[in-house]
Amino acid sequence: MSHFHSGEVAVQQRMGQAHIADRVGRMIRADIPDIAAGFLAEQPMVVIGATDLEGRVWAGAVVGPPGFVHVIDAGTIAIDAFPAAGDPLHEALTRPARIGMIALQPQRRRRMRVNGSAVPTEAGLLITVDQVYSNCPKYISRRQIESYGPDIDLPAPLHSTELDARQRALIAAADAFFIATADTGGNADASHRGGNPNFLQVLSPTRLRWPDYQGNSMFMTLGNIAVNPRCGILVPDWTTGATLQLSGTAELSWAPETFTAGAQCSIDFTITEVVEVHGAGQLRWGPAELSPVNP
Repeated sequence: MSHFHSGEVAVQQRMGQAHIADRVGRMIRADIPDIAAGFLAEQPMVVIGATDLEGRVWAGAVVGPPGFVHVIDAGTIAIDAFPAAGDPLHEALTRPARIGMIALQPQRRRRMRVNGSAVPTEAGLLITVDQVYSNCPKYISRRQIESYGPDIDLPAPLHSTELDARQRALIAAADAFFIATADTGGNADASHRGGNPNFLQVLSPTRLRWPDYQGNSMFMTLGNIAVNPRCGILVPDWTTGATLQLSGTAELSWAPETFTAGAQCSIDFTITEVVEVHGAGQLRWGPAELSPVNP
């Protein structure tokens, strides 16, 4: 039985990598191995992707002390925290939802992804997993945690429909962002994208473009975009804890003139909503050591 839906298969075939995807797809599990449980328990942050009540897709960070994400049994994960007030996912996850989750460990360039369903609890979220798998360390910038910021009341989020000059500069300087997508059935996925600064290009206050570099060949993100253009982006400010969340629509571009060096294709993103929260996360990270495999 294939792990992939029609959009993923179509992109795999277009890239000429269907045979690789079939082989790599065998690593996707429906249970949580002990090594994955240990990895999750070490993490102070996870990123979740989900669809809100209006059908918009968002990516958002959930932060807590190591151990706040823990495995209950081979098919269940508990998160003892909730998206911060002001995060668009805060309200979206007050009901059962299909979610994607990625745990990224910049210190060791490791990451793990989980897709499944979530229900709210008094402590946070309870996730029943459908898919569990690890990714290679490609394109992850190495960072160390410098401190935990103060636990303070957050300012009201800033809402707009386009990027201002300061937000555009933050995006241009980014060496990483997270992307949430979903298939036509609403099954969500959260993934990481990394590269050298300016790999996430600002084309206008409402348009972004980024390259798709060679990865695990499963093309889950691109496959979702192929069948459902709605997606969300989270651009963290690693130094201050601020978050920039964008929701909109994405389109795959196969035109070579839109590619940058090392890209297999490019993705154009049209912004429909911008949410910025200053100091949204307590974590404060040090400077980036860029991945040596970045194109």
